[in-house]
Amino acid sequence: MAGISAQPSQLRAVRVWLIAVAALIALMVLVGGATRLTESGLSIVEWKPVTGALPPLTEAQWTKAFEGYKTIPQYRELNAGMTLDQFKTIFWWEWSHRLLGRVIGAAYLLPFLYFLWRGAVSGELGRRLWVIFGLGALQGGVGWWMVASGLSERVEVSQYRLATHLVLALLIFAAIVWTLRRLTDRPSVIAPLRLKITSAVLLVLTFVQLYFGALVAGLRAGRVYNTWPEIDGGLIPSADRLWFETPWWRNLFDNTLTVQFEHRMTAYLLFALAIAHAIDAVRVRAGSAVIAGAWWLVAAITLQATLGILTLLHQVPIDLALTHQAVAIVVLTLAVLQAERLAARRTERDQPTLVPVGQSL
Repeated sequence: MAGISAQPSQLRAVRVWLIAVAALIALMVLVGGATRLTESGLSIVEWKPVTGALPPLTEAQWTKAFEGYKTIPQYRELNAGMTLDQFKTIFWWEWSHRLLGRVIGAAYLLPFLYFLWRGAVSGELGRRLWVIFGLGALQGGVGWWMVASGLSERVEVSQYRLATHLVLALLIFAAIVWTLRRLTDRPSVIAPLRLKITSAVLLVLTFVQLYFGALVAGLRAGRVYNTWPEIDGGLIPSADRLWFETPWWRNLFDNTLTVQFEHRMTAYLLFALAIAHAIDAVRVRAGSAVIAGAWWLVAAITLQATLGILTLLHQVPIDLALTHQAVAIVVLTLAVLQAERLAARRTERDQPTLVPVGQSL
């Protein structure tokens, strides 16, 4: 394999490790979505990275945790009168979400340190894995930064911080998927530059759409304007309804109508560009892998759009909403694979290096 001098078992171990971490991140995103939909994210009002791994074990500890929750605006304004058993339900969602974060950290760091210790990874691959680790460490802090926004003056977390938290998680996921693909030695695809550019634009646009989707979730914007294809009485809402906040740019993030509208419009653009990309791939005979990847992406985006419409029309039931989020991860995965497939590959000299355990470079 060009640029990778490793025993097959060692290369396989690195791949299995990265696949497992990516799967855990996908699961964490879904648990995070359920936590948001069940309004559970503020049930734990402290950040204890180590001792917080243990849930309350006695009735006294449960009472203390519940009393802490009672001090924040969400309890006083939305959940006043909640029983301890009801509190336990939302607590377990948030605790599971945080526990998964700790599991992912350990599942990434411990094998990574082992591979480094044995000299199994180095070069470009090693640098990329260190960057992913840094992003993961940052994600823990961003998670608490998000939760802290809802503990004093709001009844929910900031939609800005929620969107940042989600997009960072998916950026880490995408980086792992890209790295996995780069561990496979394949010849560069010969394709027109415009096809490579559209694959990259599709990937960027997917991230933009994911960010807008998080804003929709953060503002509960999916629970209003529950018609399609019309929104607020027309295909395009009136300008005075879209842009009434000042400064104007705040509408893009705070106005529920504008946020839902931009989420819809980005979905249409993503769908149209994906179809154009697939047709172009067929027209220029870009190769079976590129053509198949393009049409799989079209299929996933079509399914995702359908699920989004159904979720909106039914006012965001949890099962449809989580399915919509799960397919979003599939769309992102396919967009990453297609962009990587068409991206220029490094020469043998520049490829990331794996060496057998026990050998030095």
